[in-house]
Amino acid sequence: MALNDRKIQILKAIINDYIATAEPVGSRTLAKKYDLGVSSATIRNEMSDLEDMGLIIQPHTSAGRIPSDLGYRLYVDRLMNRSELTPKEQQFLHSVVSGNVSRIEYLMEETAKALSMLTNYTTIISEPVLKRTALKQIRLMPLDDASIMLIIVTEGNFVKNHIIHVNRAPSDEDLFSVSVKINSILQGHTLEDINEHTIMALQKELKEYSGLLKPVLKAVQKTIRSAENVHLHMSGAKNILTFPEFSDVAKATEIFRAFEEKNNLVSLLGNPKDNDIRILIGNEINIKEMKDCSVITTTYRMGENTGGSIGIIGPTRMNYNQVVSVLNEMVKNIESALKTVPDGKNT
Repeated sequence: MALNDRKIQILKAIINDYIATAEPVGSRTLAKKYDLGVSSATIRNEMSDLEDMGLIIQPHTSAGRIPSDLGYRLYVDRLMNRSELTPKEQQFLHSVVSGNVSRIEYLMEETAKALSMLTNYTTIISEPVLKRTALKQIRLMPLDDASIMLIIVTEGNFVKNHIIHVNRAPSDEDLFSVSVKINSILQGHTLEDINEHTIMALQKELKEYSGLLKPVLKAVQKTIRSAENVHLHMSGAKNILTFPEFSDVAKATEIFRAFEEKNNLVSLLGNPKDNDIRILIGNEINIKEMKDCSVITTTYRMGENTGGSIGIIGPTRMNYNQVVSVLNEMVKNIESALKTVPDGKNT
């Protein structure tokens, strides 16, 4: 069944109407409110086809139709109009950033508040962190007869000490030699760079000391993860309660519980390409409690390798084009302001 221009017009009208009203949309409503140029009966037939195609669904018997996740996906990928912010909205976002750029943490808090207030959705924003942190060097030293001190330094001079327990600690000279061999292979590597080939090369170099490799790599991974630790700010969580989709207490409770898990929020922000807008709709979100939500995310940059992410969460019928416009404007302001921060650090 072909998705012709008429079906596209009707689908777009259904989505726009449902976004605005949260009420299932019937053929009579479409015929009265939208200049589709066809009768209510024709619209009804086309809606039947759209339902067969999985783009709209009937939530209740004798009710109108609402968009499915698939319908929303088609909408955001092909049909969504780009909206422009008003001069007042642009000035508001600019003032939020320009007035708080000297303190990164406060800037993130105020940015989250501003976005949730402007969109009436929930906002998550991460503070800038060094992406793809690389290992600078490691040093192994004997601590006692059965313990080794492992010192790990990453880019940005983030230092972490670890204790490795062994049956018998090698001499300081031997551990220095092992450290040199590990550094010759791992220096400048990120976690993504440490693969099976790298591990095989290390095993070949370390020979009789290859038993140290597993605890060393585990500590390296833990240290780099700590260096890349994400600090999050959230605002507008209670905005979810203003939408009729979440009037059910049990459903709202599930979403708030999902919000309380930091790992959930980090996974929602994901890792989109630089400044790309990413939209996840309904079941595309890998958090079952949020199957009735959509998430729109983007990233901002602060220097060549440092950046953060912004995410806005709302119902699947969220005003996608408005949120995309707001995010693009906010990223533009943040990146412009952060250029004035020396060495990517707050003053």
